[in-house]
Amino acid sequence: MDDLTWEPAWRLREMMVAKEVSPVEVTEHFLRRIDKLESTLHAFITVDADGALKQAAAVEKKILAKEEVGPLAGVPLGIKDQFWTKGLRTTGGSLAFDDYVPEEDSVHAERMRSADAVILGKTNTPEFGLYPRTVNRVAGECRNPWDPSRTSGGSSGGSAAAVAAGMMPTAVASDGGGSIRLPAAYCGLFGMHPSSGRVPRHGSFGGSLTTSGVGPVARDVRDATIMFSVLAGQDPRDPSCVLIDPPDYLSELESGITGLRVGWTESYGWDGSAPGNAEYVAMARRAADRFAELGATVEAVDLDLGDNSWASHVLSGADRYAALGESIHQDPARWEKLTMYSAGTFAQASTTSAADYSRAVQKQFGARRRLTEAMEGYDLLLTPTTALPAQAATGLDTVGLDDPAANLAYYGFTEPINFTGFTAASVPCGFIDGLPVGLHVIGRPNDESLVLRASRAFEAAFPWADRRPDVAL
Repeated sequence: MDDLTWEPAWRLREMMVAKEVSPVEVTEHFLRRIDKLESTLHAFITVDADGALKQAAAVEKKILAKEEVGPLAGVPLGIKDQFWTKGLRTTGGSLAFDDYVPEEDSVHAERMRSADAVILGKTNTPEFGLYPRTVNRVAGECRNPWDPSRTSGGSSGGSAAAVAAGMMPTAVASDGGGSIRLPAAYCGLFGMHPSSGRVPRHGSFGGSLTTSGVGPVARDVRDATIMFSVLAGQDPRDPSCVLIDPPDYLSELESGITGLRVGWTESYGWDGSAPGNAEYVAMARRAADRFAELGATVEAVDLDLGDNSWASHVLSGADRYAALGESIHQDPARWEKLTMYSAGTFAQASTTSAADYSRAVQKQFGARRRLTEAMEGYDLLLTPTTALPAQAATGLDTVGLDDPAANLAYYGFTEPINFTGFTAASVPCGFIDGLPVGLHVIGRPNDESLVLRASRAFEAAFPWADRRPDVAL
């Protein structure tokens, strides 16, 4: 049964459908993994063992009856605690919602259930996804499996830590400025942020209309592709969705990248995107050069999106305040339960004027145009995911003592992609001092298929999933 731990989700499904192992046995195995590692990593806010076993039994019944099963049949996974799950505690990482039990599923949980996945529980997140470390007042600070003294990143740190430690093969995550890609980079995983509107957002704690996206983290690009195929597609409850149906993401996954033109840059001309650690940049650059070995042409690109971090924060903060913060602000009992970082974000956003918001939107249009122009003649753009190692996990007491400019340097390569509405993924590309390093693969809006295909080609040539953190062994 130990062999199940590191099997990709697609292989686990094959084994269950072939009756080599039952969904209940698989679920029990991963629940034991959670029992073993949770006290060290704090990857979950809520574990639903009873519910997971019931879901697994239902899938097992369908398999034994030779009924058609979904693309994630019997696959145990986690859902970030920003997303509603019917009948299952959903906190948003906030003490203000510590006992909240939704009456409906988010579209993401709904689609996971329709695909016959088994939801093990809700993964750890900073309060409302508003901090680059997964630390809150509800659960212990989430730790990095590669070095438990460090953060797993934020805000999808729980999802990433759990997958990296073999507590499950894949998870649902979200990204408002790097919140999928940074934890993926820190934890040695593949993680993808979709282009704006490709995955609906209905049923979550106040994500940004203009910058947030929902996507997978996984140890295997094929797993992530299957997950994304389930997540993507319009929903009438989210009018911001792309109205074009998504393609078959699996059909071209193994097509390779021969003939593609790929650009490389080490700076967007964006606050914080200047390199922070030369070793991290050099490793990402070497990974970019390997795309040439796979048949692509790789060239350096000059890119200047402008210093738009202010505008990005205005849009994100105002959207979140309108969706959630304002109602909490009007409820003193809930407001006093907020972390310093959430209260500060909402308080600042409450002062945003209509003129400020409009100016930020104009900045967004300009940055989107410049990135579109820079990618003319290129199929993909590559950068480091981040040029800095994971921060120390120093607890909630140190929040607010961080240097804002230093924090910005962590997500200076990822935030502009959210701001412009493009798509991007982080792909593992090596290790420095025992810590994973990520390569950032950027595609045009709605070109997730090419990002997945390129990531798969890199994975096939330079596999990463066979290296595992000591804490998980």
